[in-house]
Amino acid sequence: MKTVVIIGGGITGLSAAYSLHKWKKNSEANVRLILVEAEEALGGKIRTRTDHDFIMETGADSIVTRKLQELDWFEELDLKDDVVYNATGQSFIYVDGQLGAIPADSIFGIPATIESLAKSSLVSDAGKVEALKDFYLQDHTFSKNDSIGDFLRYYLGDEMVEKQISPVLSGVYSGKLEDLSISATLPYLLEYKEKYGSIMKGLEMNREKFKSNGDKKFLSFENGLGTLIDAMARALDNVEIFTSYQANQINRAGMRYRISFTNHEEVEADYIIAAIPASASQALFSETTIEQEFHSFKTSSLISVYMGYDLPDALLPEEGTGFITANNEELSCNACTWTSRKWLHTSLQGNLLVRLFYKSSHPSFATLKTLSEEELLKVAQEDIRKSLQITAAPVTFDITKWMENMPTYQIDHQQAVEEVEQVLATTYPGVKLAGCSYFGVGIPDCMNNGIETATYLIEQLEAEI
Repeated sequence: MKTVVIIGGGITGLSAAYSLHKWKKNSEANVRLILVEAEEALGGKIRTRTDHDFIMETGADSIVTRKLQELDWFEELDLKDDVVYNATGQSFIYVDGQLGAIPADSIFGIPATIESLAKSSLVSDAGKVEALKDFYLQDHTFSKNDSIGDFLRYYLGDEMVEKQISPVLSGVYSGKLEDLSISATLPYLLEYKEKYGSIMKGLEMNREKFKSNGDKKFLSFENGLGTLIDAMARALDNVEIFTSYQANQINRAGMRYRISFTNHEEVEADYIIAAIPASASQALFSETTIEQEFHSFKTSSLISVYMGYDLPDALLPEEGTGFITANNEELSCNACTWTSRKWLHTSLQGNLLVRLFYKSSHPSFATLKTLSEEELLKVAQEDIRKSLQITAAPVTFDITKWMENMPTYQIDHQQAVEEVEQVLATTYPGVKLAGCSYFGVGIPDCMNNGIETATYLIEQLEAEI
């Protein structure tokens, strides 16, 4: 009997386990499937908490609809009727002491049409004129490994990047644009520039790709994203699941592998999927050559602060769903989601629920990360007072710290992934890496990566059984 061990019970590991489980069930293969998770509960960065009639996602808060290949899994898991979509609303950038609307016809803040550029209230007339060089400037050749920040600044100008694009894109990819590669962020922009001669024209010509789901850009579930985790776990009836099992080393045992855990348990396996952060995977291997390869992967930190109020959501000053900050000196937060406005299911009484994000890219983060929960709550309340003019105390709050746990794709990220995979293929051929440290940060990216990794192992198993 062959044994496959999946280390990590986040959405990537669960997706790999679910794919292997379906294959085992359909093929009646004589394979033992084991899923181990270091924490007490499955889910990884998906954590749903409820309090005072509020639903709070302390990790990932939604799924990008257009990235889902299909909804078959939701049907298989009997979840289709539980799906909810985001409410429509304007997104803003807080700059110069006020909220300015992000043009509706833009992608990550990048204008998708001339009209979108012209109507922007975030960029001056001079900045708009500078951005027009995108249509005629063709004198520089960028590669997919070049900086996305350098690429956008060259063709769209400094002001457009600083005031409209960078606040959005840096927020999504948790890093400075100058340190992020085109391939790891928006590789299609390079294709658009080469094919259409203009980034903006390329976005306009492919608008349907980004607008294909109308206003339903994001989805969740009536009782939160934890619903997906619970449903997947219930479906794994032929997978052995162990929680509070933290792997601390992988050793070769002849043609197999021996995994040891901090609780002194051991498991032998023929194949291993390490669906955990790169830093955790690094600690599993004793070989210096492998350990060194993991040093190329960078991470950042994030503090999430939810605050729920005994106030009607209608008190929000704008018909929107939240804002991003462009000037680091004005507020301590990087962004604020008006959760009860964006996700109606999160506030059963229609009261105000907001979520603030504090990232390590912010100059004040070095101080913020040392503060107590009470002190952080005061910082969050002050940011809400400045931005939304709300002075009331919250009736509930949640503070979650994700320290050095957010992947940051540097310019050499793709090369680093290829190199560590090559070393593993030679020294640990039965071990596969998976997850957001390497192959994409969104939930659909992680699900697809889990499926692809499982598919690869299934091919190996079928050749051997």
